[in-house]
Amino acid sequence: MNFSAIFVPELFGTMMLTLLGCGVVANAALPSTKGNGGGFLMVNFGWGLGVFAGVFVAISSGAHINPAVTIGLIANGAENFADGIPVTASNTLIYILAQMAGAFLGAVFCWLAYKTHFDADSDGPTKLGVFSTGPAMRSYGWNVVTEVIGTFVLVFVVISFGWAGENASTAAGQLGPLAVALLVVGIGASLGGPTGYAINPARDLGPRIAHALLPIKGKGGSDWSYAWVPVVGPIIGGVLGGLVATAVFV
Repeated sequence: MNFSAIFVPELFGTMMLTLLGCGVVANAALPSTKGNGGGFLMVNFGWGLGVFAGVFVAISSGAHINPAVTIGLIANGAENFADGIPVTASNTLIYILAQMAGAFLGAVFCWLAYKTHFDADSDGPTKLGVFSTGPAMRSYGWNVVTEVIGTFVLVFVVISFGWAGENASTAAGQLGPLAVALLVVGIGASLGGPTGYAINPARDLGPRIAHALLPIKGKGGSDWSYAWVPVVGPIIGGVLGGLVATAVFV
């Protein structure tokens, strides 16, 4: 029972996230699109709205759509991932598998939507940048630090939304998907410059695998030497966000 209750919403929620998120990067970066040159702020809002859509789609499973959130909730001491879904090792695995599969599929659909623009002349790194993140200045240790900080903010504040909804008399905890979407826009605008703010292992690794497998004209390499950074950094940040939240939101 828990398999379908977790896998289906997390799969489709994460797929919506990466389809719209990778899509806005494609629109801003690929040749001859109507959004070409739209800039980083357009990308921030596109990813935020991708989160907005994904959270609504996956609301029944708690709308994690991000392994760092799932792991952060465990670190926070959660007993349930969502109503009727207890925190167990098998359920955790289902969440992460669904998120990875959804991120992969979202990237594939993005490629299909922009197929003719991917076929147009542009360099390999531009095409890879539609799928996955890369650093503005490559320094693996500091790139990890940036991802840790960004994901810490994400998980810590998301947990605060839940705490506010349970304990505050205001509507702070009832903003739901809009609150998470605006948070992601804020993280991107404030902390996204150094690494492109993956803040989600599935969001980066799933599309990177899609990039490696798809027959994209002139795509170049998938930069696997960097691929561990947007996985390890967000996991550490998620754990820290969950742990610190246990001391703050009591």
